[in-house]
Amino acid sequence: MNKNIVILISGSGSNMAAIVDASRRCHWRQRHGAQVVAVFSNKTEAPGLSLARELGLQTGVIDHTAYPTREGFDAALIAQIDQHQPALVVLAGFMRILTPLFVSHYADRLINIHPSLLPAFTGLKTHQRAIDAGCHVAGCTVHRVTGELDYGEILEQAVVPVLPSDTAESLAARVLTQEHLIYPRVVERLITLP
Repeated sequence: MNKNIVILISGSGSNMAAIVDASRRCHWRQRHGAQVVAVFSNKTEAPGLSLARELGLQTGVIDHTAYPTREGFDAALIAQIDQHQPALVVLAGFMRILTPLFVSHYADRLINIHPSLLPAFTGLKTHQRAIDAGCHVAGCTVHRVTGELDYGEILEQAVVPVLPSDTAESLAARVLTQEHLIYPRVVERLITLP
């Protein structure tokens, strides 16, 4: 049985690219019957879409501004994703709060990465908030998605130091290098589960 992976992005797609790279380098299709089959975005101009096409992946855009309600957008997104019969739906910088309908539809198949050590600093501006709070460490968390924002079973975390000279941008860059390591690792672990 094929284990299809669908990735949702809103921006650069660097985590998507890290997952695709790991899947090819580590031969997920041959070893686990798993592969990334499609990348969808809610933004037409998301740079990650052209990157996904360069990687030979099917892409699609479901523009959230075309839908008057979150429920309408999520229903359209579900219709596109379900064409690929995903074993796993991976949020990789997908900047939308998803409805209970979407979350329950993909229960136990929906994961996200968040640029903080959850449960600390849910939501946005996580790096600046960590600096402002005087944190000595920051990091990222891969978690299962539930109906509550940035909440759900923690699957893996990575920690980086917060340096005295850090800006939100320099801390974000250091955290991102860890995201690119732990996210593919978690995805591979999940696709090998029976």
